[in-house]
Amino acid sequence: MTTNLEEALDYSKRWVNILHTPQVSEDEGKQIIEESKFNFIEHFNKGWLDYRKSVTEAGDWAATEWTGSGAIFRDVLGREYLDCLGGYGMMDLGWSHPEVVAAVRDQLTFRTPMPSQELIDPLRGVLARLLGLITPGDIKYSFFAASGTESIEGAIKLAKMYTKKPAFIVALKAFHGKTMGSLSMMGKADYREPVGVLYGGPVFHVPFGDADAVERQLETCKKVGIGVAGVLMEPIQGEAGALVPPDDFWRRIREATKHYGTLLIADEVQTGLGRTGKLWGVDHWDVVPDILSVAKSLGGGVMPLSAFCSTEEIWQCMMYPNPFIHTTTTGGGALACSAAIAAINITLRDRLWEIAAQKGDYLIPKLKIMAEKYPHIYKEITGKGLLIGMHFQTPEIGYKVAAGLFQRGVLVAGTLISAQTVRIEPPLIITYEQIDSVLDRLEDTLKTISGSL
Repeated sequence: MTTNLEEALDYSKRWVNILHTPQVSEDEGKQIIEESKFNFIEHFNKGWLDYRKSVTEAGDWAATEWTGSGAIFRDVLGREYLDCLGGYGMMDLGWSHPEVVAAVRDQLTFRTPMPSQELIDPLRGVLARLLGLITPGDIKYSFFAASGTESIEGAIKLAKMYTKKPAFIVALKAFHGKTMGSLSMMGKADYREPVGVLYGGPVFHVPFGDADAVERQLETCKKVGIGVAGVLMEPIQGEAGALVPPDDFWRRIREATKHYGTLLIADEVQTGLGRTGKLWGVDHWDVVPDILSVAKSLGGGVMPLSAFCSTEEIWQCMMYPNPFIHTTTTGGGALACSAAIAAINITLRDRLWEIAAQKGDYLIPKLKIMAEKYPHIYKEITGKGLLIGMHFQTPEIGYKVAAGLFQRGVLVAGTLISAQTVRIEPPLIITYEQIDSVLDRLEDTLKTISGSL
């Protein structure tokens, strides 16, 4: 493809005009769909189209994101979908929460959208203080970036700087992100093997939920002289399918890490801010980690934002002798921080973690009844709050369920290459009437699939 500045100018002008257009006609919508498919094929990633329900199961016209409110979103042709995916945990407050949008809009309209990096930007300080007030134990300081994987990168860097030790203990099936450091912590060969050599220090993988294995690995490392900087775990494994550890797991690994002088790092990227029925996933077991990572819903479903947080003692190595040891130009910008401040306010005011717990207590038992009714389709149902995993007998069956729901206007996780475990994690503000509608459509889907097996 050759450089063509005139074409780029005309194309960008056309799309700026579209951005300023509240509604498009049906013909314009179909043109946008075809154009979007072309752009993905030729300039982004054709594989995304090959394996997405929104293309393979949407009928004559692919489903293209356009607008949304609450737990419902619409494509460019106006077709409605109930969102039970929630941006993999990003949409806790639903689509385009008006209070979050208003906070970002007013910051953009009346003040500065991005920091100079030289003056003191007040919203970054406000958000850091808020996180210090709501995170467990004596966690006090925070650093902001844009994505969950960046928050994990920061957490492992902080752990190494503070402890001056090289190794980490992480879980099989864990998902911590796909940049090089966080990918080194991941417990899935599908993403690790194609990249080759990853993080330079030792990384030991143990079964998730197996406190004995964590204790044994810490003891072994002690005996052979390998210093362990941190034990990094998700409170409840998200991408693996909402896997909940035994009740003694987090307490035991907290005791073990203290005993061996190792930091405990909680990856709350997906579980944080109410998703599992507690404000933080570790709150289910009353455990305080040394470092906590949060992302996804922190930006209120409106802006990309993440953070890693820790105690005053540990944070000293971020401040002295070089306070610029870890920086980012755009992370923690004013627009993102305004969204997070509004999102935290809504979460606390409405006590959304309690709402998530109540709705999970309503939904999970009904899903388990369905799983018992269709044992040839399901293996089990797992999860807490509104982080729920449906585990199927085969990936092919799981995809049939995900595709069948999509055809009935319900979006859940599950693609052609990853569907044996399908997550249900709707916005926490989903109504009971909408939950019942999801269950009705799921029942209809299961009846259809059961008749074909």
